[in-house]
Amino acid sequence: MDIKKLLSPDRIAVIGASEKDGFGGDTCRNVITYMKEGSYYFVNPKRDMVLGEKCYHSIDEIPENIDLVVLCTPKSTVEGLIKKASIKGAKAAVVYASGYSEVGTKEGKEAEESLINLCKELDIALMGPNCAGYVNFIKGVSSFAFISEERDRKGAVGIVSQSGQLILSMMDNPKMKFSHAISSGNSIVCKMEDYLDFLVDDEDTKVIAMFLEGVKDTEHFIKGLKKAAIKGKPVVVLKTGRSEKGQKIAASHTGSLSGADKVYDALFKKFGVIRVDDLEELMSTAMAMAVLKKMPQIPNFAAMSLSGGETGICADLGELHGVKFMDFSCETLEKLNELLPSYATPNNPLDMTATLSYDVEKFAMALETVMSDPSVGLVAVGYTLLQEIADPAIHYMAKSMEIVCAKPESKPLVMIPFAENTRNDEYREKLAKIGVPVLPTSNYAFKILRNIADFVSYDPSKHDLKVEIPNEIEGSGGVLTESESKEIVGKYGIPFPKCVVAKSEEEAVKAIEEVGYPIVAKIDSPDILHKSDIGCVKLNLNSETEVRSAYNHIIRNAKEHCPDARISGVQINNMVDSGIEMIIGVNNDPQFGPCILCGLGGVFVEVFKDTAIRIAPVSYDEAYEMVTSLKGIKLLEGYRGNKPADIGAYVEAIVNVSRLACEHKDTMKELDINPIFLYEKGICAVDALFVKK
Repeated sequence: MDIKKLLSPDRIAVIGASEKDGFGGDTCRNVITYMKEGSYYFVNPKRDMVLGEKCYHSIDEIPENIDLVVLCTPKSTVEGLIKKASIKGAKAAVVYASGYSEVGTKEGKEAEESLINLCKELDIALMGPNCAGYVNFIKGVSSFAFISEERDRKGAVGIVSQSGQLILSMMDNPKMKFSHAISSGNSIVCKMEDYLDFLVDDEDTKVIAMFLEGVKDTEHFIKGLKKAAIKGKPVVVLKTGRSEKGQKIAASHTGSLSGADKVYDALFKKFGVIRVDDLEELMSTAMAMAVLKKMPQIPNFAAMSLSGGETGICADLGELHGVKFMDFSCETLEKLNELLPSYATPNNPLDMTATLSYDVEKFAMALETVMSDPSVGLVAVGYTLLQEIADPAIHYMAKSMEIVCAKPESKPLVMIPFAENTRNDEYREKLAKIGVPVLPTSNYAFKILRNIADFVSYDPSKHDLKVEIPNEIEGSGGVLTESESKEIVGKYGIPFPKCVVAKSEEEAVKAIEEVGYPIVAKIDSPDILHKSDIGCVKLNLNSETEVRSAYNHIIRNAKEHCPDARISGVQINNMVDSGIEMIIGVNNDPQFGPCILCGLGGVFVEVFKDTAIRIAPVSYDEAYEMVTSLKGIKLLEGYRGNKPADIGAYVEAIVNVSRLACEHKDTMKELDINPIFLYEKGICAVDALFVKK
């Protein structure tokens, strides 16, 4: 199938053309409003004219071949009309009709399967069914079923949504400008992944925005994200499904901490995708990045406001959202002191006072001074742009920004309002033309700045852009014993204490010679996961008598509390020195493959849930980023006089476990290595749990 025939056709035919309100009539109104005469045809057997345009009684009567057919007709007519359109040259179709798999009935699912097979047979690129269509604003093609205010929406944001209503909401927003707006509906032939791939390659699309409910073609989706990452094209995603209700109870800590939604977070981090929380953030982030003529070179910012109150808000919200305001250099401070009134104190964020806002030359000089500071990548001008302008300051400020933005050495500029008032359309448009987006009010604005900073910070060369998708192999399932788990993990360079599994009291005593004091004795059973809870762990054993007693005590407790448990014996381990307790884990997602987890370990892993997750394979840089993103990183760096832990050894261990996970992707479900003791020099893992598929 050729998706360009769908999204960039030369001639379309609207079947079911009408003057009534609804899909048939509204599609025709959109076509007449936004498409060139001669690029479309209307078809309805009961009408000669529609909205003053000639209407043909059948597809056969259309005088030339068409590329795309838009079906505004009931489900029962769809397949017959696609066949007729195919004879007329059409290689693409938009189907509005519902009643397919989305209704959950056998009839609906069978109808959808039949439509898929027909499109494969005829090589038809189909959008929908149960969709609202699309608009190609660059070429001037409209096959959209909803009416919105007539205005110029041509821009650089390509939006794909599985919800037609959200597309309409975005089109109704006066700030939005699009290259393409696509409502994909059921996506049974052309899927979200196909539209993503198209927009990544589309030169008219500067930013891709997606409303995503789920992914059907994993490999294709990953291919599109990888291509966008390498090209440096922003992808902004609103993904539903953050709730963890309904997540299956997992055997390991890792499984319980890395549900399906966290896997998407990990996937997006791997490919530099910006994930947002709601529609406003999706629109505003995408539009801001599309309006900026260039992205900041570094993820640090400066804020310039007209009052101390606004400056204080910027400082607080910057810290809240992780937006970095670096201190100005001495040279910058010196220049600002010359420009600002004597009662102003230059800092970042900067209170310029209102004086400069009425002087084009001085405001421009202040902007240039802040921009020239080497620690600044982007400048945010704080100003509430009201719909009805009373204060003339914006006239002078806008002129200053125009002068500064015209210079090749200028850095990106944005404007941040401090109250939610309708923006003045004239100045919003003027500022957009010079590359200055007006962001939504302060809290949203700083989330958008954080999104821009994250995008600028992302470097694809530091990420392993492969994903190891597991093959669908039915395994026997089950849990390995700790000793079996440690044997597998140990082959990947993860050190464990010396260990012997004793099947009798005498074997336990004999193991002392090999292991050495002090000793830890633990039950070895695939059916007893929380050993200490039932008295199946004994620490700091220093004599033969203590080892004998511990062996018998552990076996007795195991049989008493878990009478049906399979028991391989008792592990006799060398007891190592305690260190900082960490964890490394794997959760093998059936769609995206092994996900690697690291964080605070021991009993604290479920308490603090201070973890980071990435999709395997992870590079050294990715593993290091995981570790440094933890809230507990201060513990590893040496807190309150303690010596720093060997972070490098821990990072290497994460990379090694990632390799293990990739090589066992078809047989492993979960893996916990917990705790791993981190020392000033080196690491040592003391427990492992390997869960099979």
